[in-house]
Amino acid sequence: MRRPIVAGNWKMHLGRVDEALAFVRRIRYQLNGIEGVDKVLCPPFTVLAAVAEVIRPTRIGLGAQTMHWEDQGAYTGEVSPAMLAGLCQYVILGHSERRTGRVAFPDQTAEAVVESDAAVNHKVHAALAHGLIPIICVGEKLEQREANKTEEVVEIQVEGAFKDLNDQEAEKTVVAYEPVWAIGTGRTATPQQANEVHLFVRKLLSSKFGKECSEKINVLYGGSVKPENSKELLEMPEIDGALVGGASLDAESFEKIVRSVIEF
Repeated sequence: MRRPIVAGNWKMHLGRVDEALAFVRRIRYQLNGIEGVDKVLCPPFTVLAAVAEVIRPTRIGLGAQTMHWEDQGAYTGEVSPAMLAGLCQYVILGHSERRTGRVAFPDQTAEAVVESDAAVNHKVHAALAHGLIPIICVGEKLEQREANKTEEVVEIQVEGAFKDLNDQEAEKTVVAYEPVWAIGTGRTATPQQANEVHLFVRKLLSSKFGKECSEKINVLYGGSVKPENSKELLEMPEIDGALVGGASLDAESFEKIVRSVIEF
């Protein structure tokens, strides 16, 4: 039986120590008291150490939002897995905002691959080597879904991310299905649509690593998850939790989403 996970991706918000700590102090005891689900906060790098200290007495997990695959080197502005090891337990890899260039180009209509499947794969290997749990993001754009290419796109991303991993390594990962068209748009895949893709991801993992291994890997849903839709999404049999964006910045909303995991 997989233990559900709800992770909050703060993105480029709450990046000052004072505001991050005020938020965490407001929510930590409520989150810590919720049983049966793993809670993870993924703040900006600037406040990781400060947040780690405040949640240390709790059972709340901590994650980074990305990382490089090298331990050190001439990579200006990057953070290495060696820097994260011991500071946090999780790291988000291959988020669509990094894959498609939203973090690199002021013109958000620009199409450029900034983080390729090969880069994600290097990062997955590096994360595991340093004892970090990678949350591997996959998902299709709107035009790909409308062209019935969802499975094709997701399969390429899953195959790329898990290349050259063995069973023991694979079962230490988490996958997050985030349809790109639903991230930060207010649009959400229906529970049935999301569950279908999650089942497809599980079948891919099963064919690659075997059923026993695939059953140990959490597959989360992300894409405009809110208290209003979290319960119906999270009660789907193949959805093992959520990677939450905007709603994770509101203490009451995030707590409600976490609680919705155990309400059915």
